[in-house]
Formats: sequence, structure tokens, C-alpha cells
Amino acid sequence: MSPSFRSPRVLVPLALAALVAVVAVIVVVGVVVGRWVHEITARPPAVGTTFIAPDISEAARAASDDDATDAERAAAAFLASQPTAYWLTPERHPAGEVGETVGALAAQARDERAAFAVVVYGLPGRDCGGHSTGGLDPDAYADWVGEIGAALDTARDVQKVVVLEPDGLALAPECGLVEERTALLRDAVGALQSPGTWIYLDGGHSDWLGPERMAELISAVDVAGQVRGFATNVSNYQAIADEFAYAHELSDLLDGMHAVVDTSRSGAGTAPADWCNPPGQRVGEVSGEYGDDVVDANLWLKPPGESDGPCHGGPEAGAWWADAAVALTEGAR
Repeated sequence: MSPSFRSPRVLVPLALAALVAVVAVIVVVGVVVGRWVHEITARPPAVGTTFIAPDISEAARAASDDDATDAERAAAAFLASQPTAYWLTPERHPAGEVGETVGALAAQARDERAAFAVVVYGLPGRDCGGHSTGGLDPDAYADWVGEIGAALDTARDVQKVVVLEPDGLALAPECGLVEERTALLRDAVGALQSPGTWIYLDGGHSDWLGPERMAELISAVDVAGQVRGFATNVSNYQAIADEFAYAHELSDLLDGMHAVVDTSRSGAGTAPADWCNPPGQRVGEVSGEYGDDVVDANLWLKPPGESDGPCHGGPEAGAWWADAAVALTEGAR
């Protein structure tokens, strides 16, 4: 019997049919993935949203510190594993580098099919001469924020949360900088907008200015419809129930604006008047556990273990403080 043989006339159509089938599968997969990406990025953060625990966090670095004690490494490792916002400051991430940092966070989020959150913190006259004093001059700030915005725009396939300048609005009356700051924040919002990016302005907290005054300041930025809402309790220690109630009061004055609440260090719920590294505090409810029709979600915005400033034995603001990390995670790890 002669061997089986197909002529070229038969093989060519078969090859074309196989190629068409492969292309069709690729197109279908692309459409499905595209729809999934659109659905994810088009939704605001909510209960159940998964956020990354940044690989480049100070906690992650501390967890691998050979000079640390076992307890210090354990506390750092626990905190490094928790979904937490990453702070962008011009001191750590200057112009020319900050875009790469945002890109690294986006790449991690893409790999993990998760969202990421950043806190933008470089406003001129930042902290009004307090422990976190610094920031950039107005022109440099505009360039720096513009670089962040451009990096966010290249990550359109990733869901992103931006908390813009904690304390920037709430402190403005004390600094006498209301008009200057509202103008700078208005421009910053414009620079940071991109598909899949949800922006939240400073909303103070429940034991500070009060909802009426805070609402006036947020309204003065005049970005209704351009931001998702406001962030409360950033770097503070108020109890989650108090913050949810405050967020509702503030939202009622702002035509239903939404909120996120920082619960990174609200576990003790004692909310001391001394906000700078107060003793006896604990980490709070993990990101994405709670929310309602006003509060999109609770998030860890201030990374636990990073100092509020040189008080109660702490290092400079933003620096890793191993003793605080151990104390804050007591009973949680």
C-alpha cells in the first residue's frame, strides 16, 4: 500500500483554516480581557477591592534587615504583607524618578491583578512648619505632579487610588494659605486625572475642623465631578465608627461626595489629643473590610511603623521606627 499523501492544494487551505482559528481565539481572548480590564478600572474602590502590599515599602526593607531583632523583623514582615498605600514625596522620589516609582507600583498591581494606592505629599509649605515640613515651590510642584499624572495615565489597565495632600486643606486656615492651596490642588487634580484613577482630597478627621468648615475648604477647590471624594483620618488615630459618622456628615454637605477612611492605626480607638506617635496605639481594620453608601472602603493610608516625627522618642517624620512597628502590631501578628 502506498503511503498516505496530501497534495499542496489540500495542505494550504488547511493551514489557512488553522491560522484563521488561532486568530479568532486571540481576538476573543483580547475582547474578554479588555472587557475585564475596563470593568475593573471603571469601578471605584469598594469593600473587597484587593490592593497591593508594595514590594518597595519601608516595612518590606525592614523585614530583611539582618541587624534587626526577631521581634522587629516579625513586625515588619507582618506590616509588609498588608495592603497599604505608598507615599510619594519629593524628598524620596524627586522629579525624574517619581514616575518610575509609580510605574513599579503599577507593574506589581498588574502582576497581582490588584489595585494600588498612592499618597501624593509634596505641597508647597507642607505641614506649615510642623514635623513634616518641606515640599516644593509652586512651579516645581506642578512639574512633579505632572510626572506622577503621566505615569498614572500609562497604567490605564490598573485601578488606582490617589489621596492628594493629607492635611493640605485642613491645615490651610491655620497657615493662612487657603487661596494658594486650593488653587494648587485644583491644578494638581487636573494633572492627575486619567482612566482608572480615583482621586480623594484631604478631608481632615472627626476631631478637627468640623464638617461645615471642612466642606467649605473642599468646595473651594472647585473640582466637583473631577474627584471621587475625600479621605479622612490620614495619619491619625480616630476610631472607625467616628470616622464613618463624620464622613456621612461631610458628604451630606458636599452633594453626596464619597470617602475613604484611613484605619491603619485606629485599632485602639483612643484618639489621643497628642497625634504625634502617641503610645498605646494598634493597627486597625485591614484595607477593604468596611464601607457603605458613602465610604467606598477603609484603607491603610499611613504605613504603620513610619514615624509621625521626632516625638515620644521617634525619628524624623516618615522614617522607619522599629519600636513603633512592634508596638502597633502587638496582638495582630
